[in-house]
Amino acid sequence: MKEYWGSLASILGVLAFCQSLLHVLFPPELRFATLKLFNRVFNMFSSYCYFDITEIDGVNTNELYNAVQLYLSSCVSISGSRLSLTRALNSSAITFGLTNNDTIFDTFNGVTVLWEHIVTQRQAQTFSWRPLPDEKRGFTLRIKKKDKTLILDSYLDYIMEKASEMRRKNEDRLLYTNSRGGSLDSRGHPWESVPFKHPSTFETLAMDPVKKAEIIEDLTDFANGQSFYQKTGRAWKRGYLLYGPPGTGKSSMIAAMANYLGYDIYDLELTEVHHNSELRKLLMKTSSKSIIVIEDIDCSIDLSNRKKGGPNNSSSIGRSYCDPEMRSGSGVSTGDEGGNSITLSGLLNFTDGLWSCCGSERIFVFTTNHIDKLDPALLRSGRMDMHVFMSYCSFPALRILLKNYLGNAESDLDEGVLKELEEVIDKAEMTPADISELLIKNRRNKDRAVIELLEALKNKAEMKLKSGECVREKNLNDVGEEEEEEEQEKRALESPKEGCDYEDGIKKEEEDEEKKIK
Repeated sequence: MKEYWGSLASILGVLAFCQSLLHVLFPPELRFATLKLFNRVFNMFSSYCYFDITEIDGVNTNELYNAVQLYLSSCVSISGSRLSLTRALNSSAITFGLTNNDTIFDTFNGVTVLWEHIVTQRQAQTFSWRPLPDEKRGFTLRIKKKDKTLILDSYLDYIMEKASEMRRKNEDRLLYTNSRGGSLDSRGHPWESVPFKHPSTFETLAMDPVKKAEIIEDLTDFANGQSFYQKTGRAWKRGYLLYGPPGTGKSSMIAAMANYLGYDIYDLELTEVHHNSELRKLLMKTSSKSIIVIEDIDCSIDLSNRKKGGPNNSSSIGRSYCDPEMRSGSGVSTGDEGGNSITLSGLLNFTDGLWSCCGSERIFVFTTNHIDKLDPALLRSGRMDMHVFMSYCSFPALRILLKNYLGNAESDLDEGVLKELEEVIDKAEMTPADISELLIKNRRNKDRAVIELLEALKNKAEMKLKSGECVREKNLNDVGEEEEEEEQEKRALESPKEGCDYEDGIKKEEEDEEKKIK
C-alpha cells in the first residue's frame, strides 16, 4: 500500500514539474497569441461568422439581448424538449424561450441563421456599484459570411421592431388620468395609471359596417405610415372628432380604437389643468403609440364658436380670439382667483403646434354632443382630420346588438319581425345604449327581448310622430299669428293715410266756398 501511494505521489510530482515547465516555456501571453492565431486560421477556412450578444453590456442591460429573447419566443421551430416559460411584469401573455445552451434556426429573406443561447457561471466578482448576476447569459448568432451584409443591415432592425410590437401586444393597456392637474409625483410623472380592461372591439361596436370599415382602414394606414409621414414632412399624429347624441357609443369607439392598435389611453381632464404650461408638461410626458382623449370638450372649458355671440356679446363683435378675454377658458381674468386659464391658442398648439411633435404615433380624439358649439379652429384638418358622426341606432347596428346580447343571427329571427324592426328603427331614433339596456334586461329570454324591443321602438316612433305633428301645428299657429300681426300692422299703416285724405278733402271744400263768397 505504501508503495502505491509513493508511486502516485511521484507521478503527481512529475505532472507538477511538467506544468511548471510549460508555464515557463509557454507564458500566458504566448498561449493567448497561439489561441488567437488558431482562431484566426479557423475563421479563415470557415464559411461562418459569429456574433455574441450578451445580457449585460458593461453595467447596463443590453436591449438587443431582450429583443432577441422576445423575438425567438415567437418561433415554433425550437430544437429540444425543454423550454423556459416567463411572464413579464404588467403583461397578460406567457412567453417561452431557449433553455441553457439550446439552439434554434430562423429564416429571414431566404437566409437561414442559427441562434444559440449560452449560459455560463460568472467568476468571482470584484467590487462593483451594481451587483451582477451569478450567470453570464448571451446569444450567439451564426451566419454565413456571404450573408453578413444582408443580416446586419436589416435583420437586427427587424428583430427590434418585431420585439417592440410583441411587447406592446403582450403588455396590458393602461388608462392614464391627470387627477393632480399638471403637478408631478415623486417619480416626476404628472399622470396616474390603472390597467385598461375595456372589452370593446370593432366587432362588438354597434355601428354602420361601412363607416366602421372606413375607420379601421384609416387607423391601419396611420399605424403603418411612418415612412409616409417622414417623406411628406408631417408629424406622425392624427386627430378624430366623435360627435353625436349621448349614448351613441363614443367612449366605446375610443376603447375599440385602443384595443385594435394596442395603444394606451391618456384621458385628459382640462378642468384640472390651470395653465398652458401645465398642458405642455402633460403632453411631453405622454408616450408614443398612445391615444390622447378629451371627452365632452364643449363642456370642459369655454371654447365655443367665436362667430356665434352669446347673450352679452354686443361688445365683443369684431374682437379676435387673440384677446385674452376671448381666449380664456372662463372668459375672465383669473389672476389670483385660481380659475382655469387655458386658452384656445394653447389648446390649438397642444394638438397642432410645435409641442405636438415631441412624440410620434399619437392620436388625438375629441368628443362632443354639440359640434356647432365648437370653434372652427378646432375642427379644421390637421387638428381633427376625421369627423365621425355617431348617429342613432340603425338596422345594421341593431343586428350587431342582437348578436352581441342574445347570440341571435338573422336566420334565428322571424322574417316578419326583422322587417318590422327595419321599418321602425330609423323612425324611433333610439341610441345603442337604450337598446342595449332593453336587451340586457331580457337576455335570458330571447323571444321576449325581441318582442319588448319591437314594442319599445314602435312606442318611441309614435311619440316622435306625435311630437313632430305638435311641432308642425305649433309652427302653423305661429305662422297664422304672424300673418295676422302683419295684417294689423298693414291696416295701422293704411289708416293714417285714409284720415289724411279725408281732412284734405274737407279743407279743399272750405277753400272753394271762400272763393265763391269773394
